[in-house]
Amino acid sequence: MTICLGIEGTAHTIGVGIIKSDKGRCQVLSNVIKGYHPEKGGIHPREAANHHATYVADVLSDSIKKAGVVFSAVDLISFSQGPGLGPCLRTVATAARALSLKLKKPLLGVNHCVAHLEIGRGTIPECIDPVLLYVSGANTQVIGFAEGKYRVFGETLDIGLGNCLDKFGRSLDLEFPAGPKIEELAKKSKTYVKLPYSIKGMDIAFSGLLTAAMQEKKQGTSVEDICFSIQETAFAALTEVTERAMAHTEKKEVLLGGGVACNMRLRSMVETMAKARGARFFVPSRNLCVDNGAMIAWLGLLMYESGIRMTIEDSMINQRFRTDMVQVAWR
Repeated sequence: MTICLGIEGTAHTIGVGIIKSDKGRCQVLSNVIKGYHPEKGGIHPREAANHHATYVADVLSDSIKKAGVVFSAVDLISFSQGPGLGPCLRTVATAARALSLKLKKPLLGVNHCVAHLEIGRGTIPECIDPVLLYVSGANTQVIGFAEGKYRVFGETLDIGLGNCLDKFGRSLDLEFPAGPKIEELAKKSKTYVKLPYSIKGMDIAFSGLLTAAMQEKKQGTSVEDICFSIQETAFAALTEVTERAMAHTEKKEVLLGGGVACNMRLRSMVETMAKARGARFFVPSRNLCVDNGAMIAWLGLLMYESGIRMTIEDSMINQRFRTDMVQVAWR
């Protein structure tokens, strides 16, 4: 039995998850999350890093207690190596290195985006070879496994959808993150306001959508109507690109991941598309969609069991650690 402890800290969340492998499936023993919520505005990288440094010891302790294990029972330490905010990544990497040296346990840095995909495959037995629609604050990608790597078949050309929603939310004085409140406001409207629908090949763009939404607000358009229209426009574009990727790869499964995957309207649209194609639709539990340590732990375990090793000297963070840079030795 192999137990892995994973530490997540790419942006606003410090999380520690402890998992073990049960006949090739991921069994989550604990998954403790502590979020940084700025008083106003968006994420300030240094303030977020200070938040992580303040709470990482407590989150580690809570995760160990909830897992019902002791530190000496942990076989492997993994951490989010990138992509993400530099100060946050460095804080978490330092904590992981210190724990690895203290416990004399191996260390592995993992790709945050790939972790979102693998936790879905690891916890949903029927999910074997999906196209992943990964939508979070900073990241928006359509990912699929092909020829030994996870390939990005489409992605945002400017900002992640989560960031787009947060920026619009700030104009309404909504607390961070704004996505859940925008979802609630959108449910109060069925009036569509025409907004830019930007798909370029297989890629998408959200900055024009955000600018147009801000203009509608200045012109006095109902906030509920704008929130409804932002969701319908952005989610339709994401669903279209995801369907194209499924057609191109001939895959019959689609998986959602990332914090925006908690949105029920996005889930509904992608599920409707999947059913129309005769494909299967999957989404992990909410605490595994958002940034979390369990997904980091599970990917670390997969990598380690496939023979991948890392020294302390090789554990430098990579803010621009792209999904398609990862050599997938475990598949």
